[in-house]
Amino acid sequence: MDEHRTAESTSTEPASSARIPPRWFVRTAWVVHRGLYRVSAGRFGLRPPQPGRWGMMHLTTVGRRSGRERPVIVAYFEDGPNLVTLAMNGWAAPEPAWWLNLQANPDATVVVDGGSRGVRARAAEGAERSRLWATWRTYGDDLDVHASLRPTETAVVVLEPRGGA
Repeated sequence: MDEHRTAESTSTEPASSARIPPRWFVRTAWVVHRGLYRVSAGRFGLRPPQPGRWGMMHLTTVGRRSGRERPVIVAYFEDGPNLVTLAMNGWAAPEPAWWLNLQANPDATVVVDGGSRGVRARAAEGAERSRLWATWRTYGDDLDVHASLRPTETAVVVLEPRGGA
């Protein structure tokens, strides 16, 4: 285990106590959530962050192999003008496709409760990552326990506003 994983795994609760639904359930929930958003023309499926509760945003990346737009709905919170999310893939081992797409092409579009905007993605590092990870902890959900189930560090993704977008 590297030093970054240790920082995530400071919970005294053993990793085996983490309860994650079966993969089929997680994937079905994603499909239903995106479907609800699409069928309602965006009226349902998103929400702004509130005290003690993260928000939901619609993120559109460009596929690294296909070059086609790839939409996903992810949790986020606001950090000044930036939006912050986790590249967690339902806590499964592989990196989420949207994060791999952003690593290949960091420009993306997000839709939040207040409208659409262009963003540029990057992974938080060092003290910034620690600060943002600590903020995610305030939302509960046994973050450190779930992160310990992944073989690699969970990226904290910062989506910064693009100039002129």
